[in-house]
Amino acid sequence: MKTKTIITALASVTLLALAGCAGASDAGGREKAAGSGTTAYPFALKNCGADVTYDAAPRRVVTLNQTAAEILIHLGVDDRIVGSGYEIYDPPAEIAERYKKIPILSAHGQDIKHEKLLEAQPDFVYSSFGSFLTAAHSGDRQELHKLGVPTYVTEFDCTEHVSVPGASFPMLYEEYRRLARILDVPAAGEKLVKEQEAVVGKALASVKKRDRPLKVMWFYSMYGGTPWAAGPGGLPQHVSDLVGVENIFADVSTKMAEVSWDTVAARNPDVIILGDLTRGEPNDTAREKLDLLKKDPLTSKLGAVVADRFITIPGAQMDPGYGSAYMVPALVEGLNKLR
Repeated sequence: MKTKTIITALASVTLLALAGCAGASDAGGREKAAGSGTTAYPFALKNCGADVTYDAAPRRVVTLNQTAAEILIHLGVDDRIVGSGYEIYDPPAEIAERYKKIPILSAHGQDIKHEKLLEAQPDFVYSSFGSFLTAAHSGDRQELHKLGVPTYVTEFDCTEHVSVPGASFPMLYEEYRRLARILDVPAAGEKLVKEQEAVVGKALASVKKRDRPLKVMWFYSMYGGTPWAAGPGGLPQHVSDLVGVENIFADVSTKMAEVSWDTVAARNPDVIILGDLTRGEPNDTAREKLDLLKKDPLTSKLGAVVADRFITIPGAQMDPGYGSAYMVPALVEGLNKLR
């Protein structure tokens, strides 16, 4: 076992050395400038408790999940992405052509394995899920740093499911700015922030006032036949606060919580927000969730179910990413239509 470990480590170092030699070219072999030349390198920051130094503008980037890739596409650096993973839905039409040029290094709904990550010869790895940067998945974060591959993990998910104080759109916008600085395109970061601020602001301006806040359940998934709902310390809670609705699970201890249908029935939401997921898991899609709610003897009697008070939102938007801002107009429009 020790011999195998040494060989693997040497192979990893060799791959990374090759990455350094190949760094001046993008995935298509064309020589490209790394960025706008306004970030002073080495650039250092603290990310999810780790001190990370970026010695130069990354040229061979691997994103560990689809939403991470989408953010970099909107920052205009998709020509530097040499691989991505955890693909769980069709890309939005406006970026589909650019997204489809990115090599996908894992099967649908699966994470990138460590060996596959190293084969891509990355000089930067970005993930929206802290659990992906572990030895059991794409590789231990600190080990990658020792091999000369700096990483960035969204501050929303340093530890899986843990409620994050201050989780908000301003926090997401700061992530855009940080990534833009790492990649030496700070102006693109500011542009993206302004675009998303406008989306959220326009939607909030159309919120209809109510005599009392509506109670909502953010129904995310059905792992193992048990419902999971959004709790505090995530973007669904932040959006609830912005729009003026009451999340019925705002008092749980995690940002995504395993709950029971008995508790849902007792708290009796006025509206159920269906997360539409296409990962291939049982009861993942909004249609499946709706069918389940209407057929179950307990949930079929809920007021929201009887009155068809449902709002569907792409499940991926509930995790931090470019699409998250569009939860706001979708929710506002849905709520405004309710009697």
